[in-house]
Formats: sequence, C-alpha cells, structure tokens
Amino acid sequence: MDLERERIRADLRGVLAGEICCDDTFLELYSTDASIFQIKPLAVVRPRRTADVAATVQYAADNQIPIHARGAGTGMAGESLGQGIVIDFAHSMRRILETGDDWVRVQPGVVLANLNRYLAQRDQIFGPDPATRSVTTMGGVIARNASGSHWPQHGSASDHILELQAVLSSGEVVTIKPTHLDRVAHLESPELVRITSGVSELINSHADDIANHLPKTFSQGSGYQLTGTLENDQVDLCKLLAGSEGTLALITQAKLRTSPRSNARGLVLLFFERLDNAAKAAVLLSRVGISACDLLDRRTLAIARETDQRYSHLIPENTEAMLLVEYSGDSQTIVHEELEKIADQIRRRRKLAFHSLISTSPKEVGIYWELARRMTPILYRLKGNTRPLPFVEDMSVPPAQLPKFLTKLQDVLKRNETIASIFAHAAHGNLHVRPLLNMANPDDLAKLERIADEIYTELFQLGGSLSGESGDGISRTPYLPRQYGPLYDLFGRIKRLFDPAGIFNPGKKVLSSTFSPMELVRPVEIVPRDEDSPDNENSDKPSPKPIELQVLNWSPEEMANAARSCHGCGRCRTYGSDSRMCPVFRFDSREDASPRAKANLLRGVLSGQLPPENLEKEETREILNTCFHCHQCRIDCPSNVDIPNMVLEMKARLIDSAGLTQDSALQAKIHRWALWANRFPRLANWVLGNRGMRWLLERLIGLAKQRKLPKVANRSFIKQVARKGLTTATRRSGRKVLYFVDLYANMFDTQLAHAFINVLDHNRIAVFVHPKQQVSGMAAISQGAVTMAARLAHRNIQALAEAVRQGYTIVATEPSAVMALTHEYRNLLDTDDARIVAENTREACEYLWDLHHHGGLELDLKPVNLSVGFHVPCHLRALHKESYGQRILQLIPGLSVRPIEKGCSGMAGTFGLTRNNFRSSLRIGWDLIVAMRNKHIEIGSTECSACKMQIEQAGNKAVVHPIKLLAKSYGVLDQDTDLFSPSSHELFIS
Repeated sequence: MDLERERIRADLRGVLAGEICCDDTFLELYSTDASIFQIKPLAVVRPRRTADVAATVQYAADNQIPIHARGAGTGMAGESLGQGIVIDFAHSMRRILETGDDWVRVQPGVVLANLNRYLAQRDQIFGPDPATRSVTTMGGVIARNASGSHWPQHGSASDHILELQAVLSSGEVVTIKPTHLDRVAHLESPELVRITSGVSELINSHADDIANHLPKTFSQGSGYQLTGTLENDQVDLCKLLAGSEGTLALITQAKLRTSPRSNARGLVLLFFERLDNAAKAAVLLSRVGISACDLLDRRTLAIARETDQRYSHLIPENTEAMLLVEYSGDSQTIVHEELEKIADQIRRRRKLAFHSLISTSPKEVGIYWELARRMTPILYRLKGNTRPLPFVEDMSVPPAQLPKFLTKLQDVLKRNETIASIFAHAAHGNLHVRPLLNMANPDDLAKLERIADEIYTELFQLGGSLSGESGDGISRTPYLPRQYGPLYDLFGRIKRLFDPAGIFNPGKKVLSSTFSPMELVRPVEIVPRDEDSPDNENSDKPSPKPIELQVLNWSPEEMANAARSCHGCGRCRTYGSDSRMCPVFRFDSREDASPRAKANLLRGVLSGQLPPENLEKEETREILNTCFHCHQCRIDCPSNVDIPNMVLEMKARLIDSAGLTQDSALQAKIHRWALWANRFPRLANWVLGNRGMRWLLERLIGLAKQRKLPKVANRSFIKQVARKGLTTATRRSGRKVLYFVDLYANMFDTQLAHAFINVLDHNRIAVFVHPKQQVSGMAAISQGAVTMAARLAHRNIQALAEAVRQGYTIVATEPSAVMALTHEYRNLLDTDDARIVAENTREACEYLWDLHHHGGLELDLKPVNLSVGFHVPCHLRALHKESYGQRILQLIPGLSVRPIEKGCSGMAGTFGLTRNNFRSSLRIGWDLIVAMRNKHIEIGSTECSACKMQIEQAGNKAVVHPIKLLAKSYGVLDQDTDLFSPSSHELFIS
C-alpha cells in the first residue's frame, strides 16, 4: 500500500462509522464495472449513514481528492470509475425508510427489484425499469435517469422524484425539492440559495441555446437534464441531479412517487423478415397506447434459440427481428382484445410481420420478458475472443427517424466490416448497439472508435442523443461538445456552480482533460513470461511474471478466457427468487462477496495488474472464503462464467503457500475425523452429545458447539455389507449398480444406504459396493485442498473405472459425491478413466426415474399419507434442470409434495460446521428453515445430508431422504424405524 492510501485510511478511520479499504487486492475489485474500462481508485469507503458520506466529501474537498459514487457497479459507460475515493452506497445504505400511499423514501443502495417486491405488498410499483433492475440500486437509477422498456407507461426516473437529500461538495447535507422563485432566498442553506439562484439565472440567460441545441428525442441521458428544471416560476434541482452521474452532488435519500400496479397485462410477439419493417412497425405502435415495445435482432434471437429450449420452438428460424409489445389494462379480456388489434394491424393490414404470438398468461409473459431483459448477457455466451463491447451502447433517436437511422447504422457497420447486436426500446427510439470486437486487439479498439465517430455523425444529423438512459461516463463524455455545440459550455458552468473544486466524479459530463477513452480499456491478455518478452534483452527491469496455477485441467489461455468472459454485468448480485446466485452475497452484501469479484481478482493477476504474491495474502483468503463451491453462480450466470473453477485455482495456490486455517482444516479433513469416530463409535457419540466436550472441541478444532450432528454408526456400511457379499462384483446379467456410498451414508446414516440397496434389490438390480472406494473429497475440493482431493480422486477413479468397464453404472445418494465424480474429477485429473467415470455416474433419484421412464421401476407402492416439504439441494440444481427426487416422491400414493423454493440451506456441505460460520449459515438458510416450519408440512425431504442437518437444526421437523420414503412405501425399510420424528437430543439430528 502506497503512502497516500495509507494516509487516507489513517485520516478517515477515526472519523467514519463505515469501512475504509485501501489495499491493492481489494481496490482491484472496484477498478472495473460493466464497461470495458479499468481505473484503480485510491480508496473505497463503505458508509453506514449520511454523516459518513458528508465527512468523506469534506475530507476529499480539503485534500483535493476526487469522489466517485458507486451502487451495484452495473454502469456500461464507466460512470462509477475513477482515481479518487469510491463511495460504495450498496453496502450499508440500502434501507427503505418510509412509505406513503403513493410515495416511498429510500436510501441510494436499495436495489430496484427489492423495492418493487416491497411495494407489491401495497399494490404499488416504481415504474422505470432498466434491464439491470434485479441488481441496480436506486442511486444508480437516479444518477443515470434510467427508464427502460416501460418508458411509454412510466417515463424516466426524473418524472418520479419528489425530494432528494444530498451532500454538496462542501460536505453540507441539504434537502432539495421544487422551489418557487420567490422562496429561493428562504432555503435552509446559503450554499443551496447560491446554487439554486445560479441555476435559474443560467437557464434563463441560455434559453435560446437550450431550445435550439437540445436533442429532439423523447428520452435524453446525455449531458445535464435542463428540460423541466425551470418551469412555471419553479426551480427543480431534482430534475438536474437526475442523470448527473454523481458530478453535482451525492444523493443520500430520495422521496419517490410510486404508481399503481397494472390489473392485467399481456404480450404480442411480432416476427419480421426485415429489420426496417420491425422499426416501421414500432413507429406505428408508439401511437396506440402500448406500455412497452422492445426490438431484438436476429443475432440475439439465434443465440437464445441455441442456448434455451424454451425459445427454440417459439422463435421461427427465418426471423430477422422481433418486437415484444406489451399492453396493460383493467382486465385480461380488454388486454387480449387490444393485443389482437395490434397483431391484426401489423401483420394482416400493414403486412410488416409474417408471424405473431399473443399471451396473457403471467408465466409465459415472464418467460418472454426474460428474453429481452437478459439480451446483453446472452451475447457473452459467444465463443472466441470477440465480445459485444458496450461503447456506442446507448443512443436515442426521434422515433419517426428510427427506420432511417437503423439503415445508416448498418451501412456504418458494413463499411467497417463489423457485426453488431441491436436491441431497442423501439417505441421511444432508444437503441442499444454492441459491435462484436476483440478488446485485446488494438486494431479492433481503433475500429471501435472509428465506428463510434461515424455512427454519432449520422445520429446528430437526425437530432439524436448520445445516450437515452445509460449516461455518458467515460465512453460518451468526449463526444458531448459535438452534440451540444455552444450549449456544452453551459454544462461546465453548472458543474462549477455545484462543485467549484471539481471533486465530484471528474471527467464525466464535463471533460477535465483531453484523452482517448481507449487509453483506459482494461487489459485482458496474460502478461508475457520473462523468457517470452520481446524486450527482455534490452530492458533492465524483468518482465512481469504471470501466475502459474494450472491446478485444474485447463491451459493458462483457457483460464484467462474464463476470467475475461465475466463482463461485470453484476447479475451475480441479485436477490431475486428466480435464482440462487449467490447465497453468500445475499447474506453478506459486499462487493468482495460477489462471484464477480473472484473473476476480477483472477483477471487482475493474469493481466499483471496485481502481483501473483497477492493471492497469498490474508485479504485474498477473506475474499475467496466467501465462495463455498455451491456452483449456483456457474449455472445462473447468463454468460456461464465458471467462477467455482477460478476460485479453486486461487484457493489451491493460497493453501500451497500459507496452509489451511483451523476452519478450512476441519472442513477439508472431515473424513479423517469421521474415520476416527467410526473406530470408537460409543466414545465419539458421547463426546458429540456432551455440551462440555463440544465446548472443548470448538476451542480445539473449531467445530461449532451448537451444531446438531448425525450420530456415528456402530459399524460402517461397507463393513456391514461385506458380510453379505456385496463388496464382491456380481456375475449376474441385467442392470448392475456400483453404489458409491460416500461419507454420510457410510459412517453415519447407514439406514439410508441399506434403504437404497433394498430398493434396488426390490427392482431386481444387482448391487456392488466397492470395498476400496474412498470418500468423494468434495469437502477438500471446496476448501482448495487440491492435493488431498486429487489423491482421493485418483483412488476412486482407479476402482470405479474398472467397474464401469464391467458394465456397472455408478450411483450415489449424496449430491456432492455426484458433483465430485461427474464434474470435479474431470477438472482434477486429465485421464480417460476420469471421463469414463463422469459419463457413467448418476444420482440415485435420477437413476430410478430413468428406470421408471423406461418402464422398469416397480410400482407396487403402498400409501404414505404425509405432507412433505421438498428442498432441491444446490449441487443437484447445478447437475440437473429437473428435480428427480421430487418426481420420485410424486409416485408414492398419499404423499403430498410441496416444493420449497427458498434458495440455499446455508449449510453448504461442511461450511456450517465451524464456529465462525455457524450463525452465518443459519442466516443464509433462514428463509428455507422458516418455510419448512409451516404447520401444513409434516416432514421435510431432500437428497443432501448437509441440508438435512441445517433444516433440522432450527426447523423442528424430521428431514428424510426421498430414497427412504420410497423404501418405506415399498415396505423394504426397517419397520421399527420412526422416520417422521425429529431427534429429541439437542445436539443430534434424526
């Protein structure tokens, strides 16, 4: 850490209640956003209250240090990047403070989707809906004056602001709201009087320039929003602050107008053979009272068809463009009638579209909207080094000029031999265009600037604007003088009026220096090795060394490609119920807890921004420990970025240099502790059930003294079945299963293992339990103990691969074991045997359902009259799109199965075992635990032993594996067993 950063941290530490972070590793996480740029800040402040913001601003003003406000970091123009102090409002300032009948007061860190979930309870909504609504904060919505698809119905953010609390550049906290000119002199602050008076004078004196040089568009996100700031003898600085990107003041509270939710809504999808026909249709539809109209081009639709089966039959193959048109009304009948009129006008009367599809089903409407809202991340699934670059990403044209502009846009792209994706909020002329280029290629970056220059020339001739809703940031600020001409000087005067010292987000809206944005493009290539550097012989300084990991089965180039494929969209910061990504971030809402942070960290090291030695530091361990390898980010990421593999690479290096901590040692070596316990089961169970001994274990090895645990079996399952001859391969023909038992069923819940082999035997399937099988090692893998895990994997592969060649299918009842055998082992061991094992391993319920699907499962099932709450474990969700355990339970007569979709249990394998993680794991899984407490649910069911432990910890219900319930229905489970009562012992599960 350099001296200036050290000084900032020392100066602010005693002043703020929030956090101040200045180390290199941490700052790397804040050096990027969803744009193509990278600028490392001096420090990051996470304020807890308005006083922290005011103190930081005052300190920055006194020391001439720039201030950059940041929310979720989803800006695509680099709005929140800078070399000064970044203030992260998303960390702590995220409360909904007050609610009225048609208004709400929020802090800037409140996530828009969370706000609307809260308002839905009052049948209200905050209307503007940018595509990143699931993660973007209200501070970002206001700072960019966001609008989104529903602009025709709700307008932009500035239309909903009633009042703002803001911190001025002097550090003073003021309340800003519409003020009559006669009352300006009576405002609460002399500074606010000066600014308000100055703004009204500037707007009055430049009225002609404003009238002549503002764009003719419906939405305007570039420059400062002068329209509406001075109207009817009122000065409304809220209009001016909306869209100002933190360059004038910092918003700490906002009172916002809300709207009633629509009673009914529906969609018509219109399919076109020509892009200009879609644009012409959008112009017509903008006059008929629709609530939204989005245009998607052929490229986006083709990728959607290839990557999601839901769209493969929905979108005709010859579609060049599609319009997604929404209509809202008082009833479904009215909505359906209006949608039919729209389809009739565009398809039959105007003959612009060749096909249409109407839906008023809420489920289908949600699926169709998902296509539009995930448009940009879908494009990042493209293979190769080209990426859709957000530079000319957001433009606005008068809607009537949209067909003409699209033609000129395509001409520019053809001249530059470049393809691009095109998405538009077509009814109000807002376009999102992304050329597909290689960010690592200097020629492509030069081409990107050339494309921007040519496109903007055409845009300005048609009265368009550089931005419609995404702001100017680094990308578009250099082009503002061309767009606004003499009016641009007024922006500088307004900026100086609010911020005389120029500390608020310099370089945005008003140029502070002459530079090319391409100078700030983030590096994405691996730094050269010493011996490969072309200048090595002529340089006194050694070339930077790249990180050398390659613990897993991938090359450095593949590793770098995985890291750069994270484009920073921030979807991993979501709290939505439609995904589980990321369970840790939902509990611990820090940027360093997000999956995106891990990709940024690895990319920083690979590209030479961070020395590899930083991966061995304690602050890196803290970042990596926020990943417990659940794989939810990998499957829910719209760009399919493999964060778990990146984290495993970095954890492996960290452990290789610094070793395991007490917590990680307990988790990684849990099989060794279990082995010792299994040798002395009576003593082990006494120790685990005695509070005094549990207190001692917590001090010695870190095992949480409150954690309910399974009792140790008197004899391991493998030893039990050895007496029955099941540890010898059978010579029977027909279906044969090698049962991979893993730790839990082998040493703790042997009843589960017996239930499974009894079910197989009932279905006339031969069972072989290999005596040399080891535990899967998933616990070691999650901790980065790769050497230990690879040793276990090698032994298992040796044993299992030979059995597969003999005709066995490997089946496991533990989801984490299936994940290890099918996914992790192939990453650890680059062998044919690992591939063979992976391709022939099934989870128990999956195997049985496949048997049923082919008519081979016995259905002589007796009724089990119970109401079961069913939870899908994270690892199974990562393995299968369908819940086979739930399907198996639905075969049992009398069993009422209630899916519980409340996210991760929080146990995460061995994560919740430790003292340091115990409370955190419960908080992560609390929604699931509460749902399982529902009085209408008699027992819980899940395939995961760790989830079982967590739910029984506080759920007060027994949790049973689906295989046990199936065995009970078959009548092959021990009849004396009580499956349905939770353990009466306070330290043991059932």
